[in-house]
Amino acid sequence: MITVRRALVAILTIVTCASAIAAVPEPMAGSSVSGFVEDSVTKETLIGATVLVKGTKLGAYTNKRGFFSISNVPPGKQTLTVTSIGYEKRELEVIIKEDEPLKLRIQMSMSALSSRDVVVEASRDDEKRQINISKVNVPMEQIQQMRIGGEADIFRALQMLPGVLTSSQISSGLFIRGGSPDQNLVLLDGMTVYNPSHLFGFISAFNTDAVKDVELLKGGFPAEFGGRMSAVLNVTQKDGNRDHVEGLVGLGLISSRASVQGPLGNGSFFLGGRRTYLDLIVGLIPDDPENPLPDFNFYDVNAKITQDLGPNDKLSMSGFLTRDALSYTQQGLDFSIGIGNKAGALQWSHVFGDDLFSIVTFSASTYDNGFDGNNAGFIIDVGNAITDYSAKVNLEWFANDRLTVKTGYEGTLYNFTYEQNFSGSRNPQSSDAVFNLNVWDNIHSVYGSMNYLITDEISFQAGLRGNYWTTSKHVTVDPRLALRVQVTDGIAIKGAWGIFHQYLRLASNPDFTFFDTWLPTDRTVPPGRSDHYVLAVETQPWDGVMFSVDAYYKTLHNINELNQTQTRAREVGSVFYIGAGTAYGVEFFLQQKVGKLTGWVGYALGWVEGRFDSVNFGRPFRPKFDRRHDFKATALYKLNERWDIGATFVFQTGQSYTGATSRYQGTLPGFETGRGIIVPSQRWGLRLPSSHQLNLNVNYNTTLFDLPFTIFLDIYNVYSRRDIWFRFYDLNEQIPEVTDVRLLPILPTISFEIKF
Repeated sequence: MITVRRALVAILTIVTCASAIAAVPEPMAGSSVSGFVEDSVTKETLIGATVLVKGTKLGAYTNKRGFFSISNVPPGKQTLTVTSIGYEKRELEVIIKEDEPLKLRIQMSMSALSSRDVVVEASRDDEKRQINISKVNVPMEQIQQMRIGGEADIFRALQMLPGVLTSSQISSGLFIRGGSPDQNLVLLDGMTVYNPSHLFGFISAFNTDAVKDVELLKGGFPAEFGGRMSAVLNVTQKDGNRDHVEGLVGLGLISSRASVQGPLGNGSFFLGGRRTYLDLIVGLIPDDPENPLPDFNFYDVNAKITQDLGPNDKLSMSGFLTRDALSYTQQGLDFSIGIGNKAGALQWSHVFGDDLFSIVTFSASTYDNGFDGNNAGFIIDVGNAITDYSAKVNLEWFANDRLTVKTGYEGTLYNFTYEQNFSGSRNPQSSDAVFNLNVWDNIHSVYGSMNYLITDEISFQAGLRGNYWTTSKHVTVDPRLALRVQVTDGIAIKGAWGIFHQYLRLASNPDFTFFDTWLPTDRTVPPGRSDHYVLAVETQPWDGVMFSVDAYYKTLHNINELNQTQTRAREVGSVFYIGAGTAYGVEFFLQQKVGKLTGWVGYALGWVEGRFDSVNFGRPFRPKFDRRHDFKATALYKLNERWDIGATFVFQTGQSYTGATSRYQGTLPGFETGRGIIVPSQRWGLRLPSSHQLNLNVNYNTTLFDLPFTIFLDIYNVYSRRDIWFRFYDLNEQIPEVTDVRLLPILPTISFEIKF
C-alpha cells in the first residue's frame, strides 16, 4: 500500500506542477476559443482537424470527439484557419473579447474535386505542441481502397506499415516491434476487443464501413493507455449522418455487407453488418460422404447511437458483435468450433467550460471460444472465455496555449472461465480429465500526464500510471517521458522512454489464432513488463509529405512461452515458461496523405531475441515471427473521377522455423514398423526463403439506377508466388521427407458496392 500511495502522490504532483505552470501569468492574455469541427453535411465530428489563429503561433488539433481549445487569443478581430484532410480549407473571422470565451461549431465542406485531391496546409508551429511518438494514422479512404478477396481490412492495411509483422500472409495478428498480438491494446470506442479476427485470423472483425478513425501507437505511448506492453490500436466508430438517411450494400467474394445511418432524435445512428455465405454455397453442393466439406460461416454487427443532451453534453451507445462457426462431420468424426466477441459501451462527453473536457465510459466485453468433438463416441469439450466490465473517467484540461493536462481513472473487473472435458463422456465423473476454472479479478489504475511547450522549439511530456492487481496483490508504477525539439523549420527530433506492465497472458499457437486462451497473472507468475526507448527524426520535405526515422530499443521482462507438453495445468505458472527478451531496430517511413497519388513506402530493420531457462537449453533464440528485413510499399492513384488504381508490395526476410538434427525409430513387439520421432535443432534456428508479394486493385466509379456504384477488381498475389506457410517432416518413409505447406496462389476477385 505504500507503493500505491507513492504512485498516487506522484500523479497528484504532476497535476499540481501543471497547475502551477498554468498559473504563471501570460503576457497579453486575451480569451479562449473552443468548440467542435464537423462535416457540413453529415455533422460527423472530425478528428485531427487543425485550427490555427492566423498570424500567430496559436493553434490546436481536434481530439477524438472533434473538440479543440485555444487559450490566450489576443483581443480584437482574428482569423481562424481550419484544415482537415479531404476537406476544403476554411477561414473565418471572429471577434475576441477579453475575458469572454468564444465557443464555436465549425463546419467543413468536402473538397469539390475529390476528398483525395486536395492540399492541406498546416502550421509547423502548431505541430510543436504535439508529441506523437511512433504514431501512425492511415486515412480511412486509403484503407477502403486496399482490398484483398474483395474485402477492405484495417489489419491488412496496418500490416503494410514498417515494424508491423505477422506470422504469415494469411494471419491478421499484429506483431509490433517484437511484441506478440496479446501485447497490443485494441480499443473500439473505448471498449477492449480481445480477438478481432475472422476466418481464423485471415481478416479482422472490424467492418471498415463502420469506422471513422484508426490510430496506431507502435511504442512509447502516453500514460492514458495501460495494461499492455507493446502497442495501442485505437479505433473510433462513426456516429452516423445527422442530416439524412443513407445506406450502402456491398457484395464480395468472402462476404457481403450492408449499412444504414441517419438522424435520430437530437443525434444520429449507425447500423452495419457483414456475413459470409460460404456455408450457403456449400449447401448447394451435392453431399459427398467420402470427402465432405466443412460448414463455416461468420458475421459481425456494428451499431452506434449518438445523442446531444445539450450544447455541452453528448451521449453515445456503441455495440460490437462477431461470431465464427465451423463444423465438420465424416465417418464417426464430428466436431465444431465457435468463436465470438460481444462488446458494448456507454460514453458521456462533457465540456465543463472553454478549457476542460471529460469523457466517462462504461463498457463490457466478452471473448469466448469452444471446441466440441465426438470421435466414434469419445467426447471432448473445451471452452474458455474472458469477460471484462470497465469504468473509465478521463479529464483533459487545456490550461493555456502551452500546457495541456490529462488525468483519469480506469477500473476493470475480469471473469476468466475455462472448461475442459477429456473424459470421453458427456456426463463425466470427477477425474483429472475434467477441469473447470472460474476466476474473478480486478485491476485499478490512475494516471496523470502533462504536455508543456517550454519554448517555441521544445515541448515536454511527462506522465505516470499506477496499477493495482487484486489477485496477486501486485502494485506497479509506469512512468512515461517524451521530448520534442524543433531543430529547424523542417526537422524535429523526438525521444520517449517509458515502463509498461501487463497482467493478462495469452496461450496460443502463433500459426493459428482460433483457440486463444486468456489467463490472468496469479501468484505463480509475475506481471509482464517492457521498457521502451524511442528516438525519432521527423521531417516534412514537401507539402503533404512526411518522412520519419524511428530507432527503438525494448527490454522485455517476464514474457511467456507456451508449455505445449502441459495438459493438466492447475495454475498459470504451469501453462507457461517465463523468460526475458530484447527487441531493437530502426524504421524508415515516407507517407503522402493528400493529392492524386497517396500512400507510403517503409523499411524496417529489426532484431528480436528471447531467453527462457527451460527452452532451447537456456540459450537465446529468435521467435518465429522475427524477420530481419521488412520492406513495404503502398500506392493509390486517382486517375480521374471514375478510375482509381492501387498496388501494394511486400518483401521480407523469411520467418523462422525449427529444423531437425536426427530421427530415431521405435518398434513395439509384434509390429514391423514404429513411429519415427524427430530430434529438433535449435528452436526457430532456421529460416524459410524470403517472402514477397504484389497485389493490385482497380476501382471503377459509376452509377446504377442513378445511385453511386463502384466495381472493385483486386488481384491477390499477382505473380503467384506461393510462400511457405510452415515446414514439417514426413516420417512415413524410411528416409524422412521435408514437406512444405504453401500459401495461396494468385487470386483475382471482383466485388461491388452501391450507395443510397
